[in-house]
Amino acid sequence: MSWLLPLLLILLALLGAPLFVVIAASALAGFYQMEVDLSVVAIEFYRLAEMPILLAIPLFTFAGYLLSESQAPARLVRLTQALLGWMHGGLAIVALLTCALFTAFTGASGVTIVALGALLYPALMRAGYRENFSLGLITTSGSLGLLFAPSLPLILYGIVVQQLGVGAPLSIDELFLAGLLPGLLMLIVLSAWSIWSSRVHSLQSFSWSEARAALLEAAWEIPLPFIVLGGIYSGYFAVSEAAAVTVLYVFIVEVFIHREIPLPRLPQVIRESMVMVGAILVILGVSLASTNYLVDAQIPTRLFEFIRANISDKLTFLILLNIFLLLLGTMLDIFSALVIMIPLLLPIAVGYGIDPVHLGIIFLANMQLGYFTPPVGMNLFIASFRFNRPVAQLYRSTLPFFFLLLFTVLVITYWPALSLWLPGR
Repeated sequence: MSWLLPLLLILLALLGAPLFVVIAASALAGFYQMEVDLSVVAIEFYRLAEMPILLAIPLFTFAGYLLSESQAPARLVRLTQALLGWMHGGLAIVALLTCALFTAFTGASGVTIVALGALLYPALMRAGYRENFSLGLITTSGSLGLLFAPSLPLILYGIVVQQLGVGAPLSIDELFLAGLLPGLLMLIVLSAWSIWSSRVHSLQSFSWSEARAALLEAAWEIPLPFIVLGGIYSGYFAVSEAAAVTVLYVFIVEVFIHREIPLPRLPQVIRESMVMVGAILVILGVSLASTNYLVDAQIPTRLFEFIRANISDKLTFLILLNIFLLLLGTMLDIFSALVIMIPLLLPIAVGYGIDPVHLGIIFLANMQLGYFTPPVGMNLFIASFRFNRPVAQLYRSTLPFFFLLLFTVLVITYWPALSLWLPGR
């Protein structure tokens, strides 16, 4: 009857049971069978309170929600269009940069499509870009910022790995540095494609008056990336301190200076952002308990021995890992995938000599590609709903971007130095 419980849990997941319920049930059942006191699950929740880095998650999330509620995205679009609109593909590059920056702060690619789509899609169409190109660009750009600080998935990956204690120790700062060059590679490749695709478009002339007006309008938002990222990369801020500075700065600018978020609206914004944080923390807590069970039951060790017996070299393992993660990215949101799969994958990857920092960048790069991988990538359906277009059209429009980013994922996977050079590992 030992097979009945896993089958029941899978059935519950397919029927739509909350993910934390399925994970918690599997951990409780596992510990019960091993005759371990079930209070160990509550103890794992308590361990969350002992992680100083965890403060960064609610703070960055709240800052991202404040930005999405304000007119900051519109100001950033106007600024980048004023500065880059004179070149071929300028507006497309504007879309890439704006979406990447927005996703880095919100940690949610679907939010980026919904929040910025209303601004960028009509602007691209008015500028003469093809409909399919515009749809593909925005759908793809929604997940580009996951490799840039202060991305919540990067922070969450670091927390999970630190708790596992497998392989060489890592810090969140190292992950932020590791994601910089791979993220820039993706932006450069898509920017080059945008320039090539729009080479026949007419260009708008550069206007000093418009550039000056856009700079003045966005004067309070422009310093934010430099303060936060500069503080983190220079070592002046710890990640949790950078999160506190970010949320204080955004709060003052959007609520008191621009006054775009009325004080009566503020409790609702706080509630919406903390609901998301609560979901992440509950999943993380039960996943830490589930991870402990997996380690105690030696499941990662057995899985590694099985894979090692059938896959003899690191190259083949990386190929299969990419395929698996692409499929995983179409089925699970990135937070769930991190807390469920990293405890299983990390010991195996370390056994093949893969650095934990490199594994994190591979994982996130594949997951952000999985968001718009046909047929069930989540961003495809969000964009279809947002722009009122058939999903089949979204499939066609994202294919060129998919293959370009697939190329960058392969470069990231098989050229470890791209991820490991800046952190010095």
